[in-house]
Amino acid sequence: MAALAALALSLCAVAPAQAQSKIAWLSTERIYNESKLAKLAGDKLAEEFRAREKAMQDLAGRLKTASEKLEKELPALGETDRVKRQREFFELDKEFQRRQREFREDLNQRTNEERAVISDKATRIIKQLAIVEGFDIVLQDAVWASPRIDITDKVLAALDKDK
Repeated sequence: MAALAALALSLCAVAPAQAQSKIAWLSTERIYNESKLAKLAGDKLAEEFRAREKAMQDLAGRLKTASEKLEKELPALGETDRVKRQREFFELDKEFQRRQREFREDLNQRTNEERAVISDKATRIIKQLAIVEGFDIVLQDAVWASPRIDITDKVLAALDKDK
């Protein structure tokens, strides 16, 4: 096995320089987090979901207050009142859970939509950059890549200029 690896390495060393591929790498996470487009999208989403988030916080406050009140008054309540109040609390909790789930789903969907816009623009820029700089392949999200082949800063700069 070691002999086979040594043979492969020696063949690569003697291959002509023009036969080697030019590789680039970029961090999509940085594109989604550091670009001006990503920051604008984040601000847009925060504004879009601000009222619903406030409503969720208010509902969470009502739920907490109801829980504390029920816990405090439960020992003094008769069986009928206790069952009724517990049912009301559980219905409020169920409503909160439903709204919270819908909120998360809607926010995730809108976040994915905004990321798709960023991804489309970044892909166009990456393709142009690959043609201009002669890359044979552009990789993303590698476990590790040399800073020498990292084009993330170039893509970020082009995205920010292209806005």
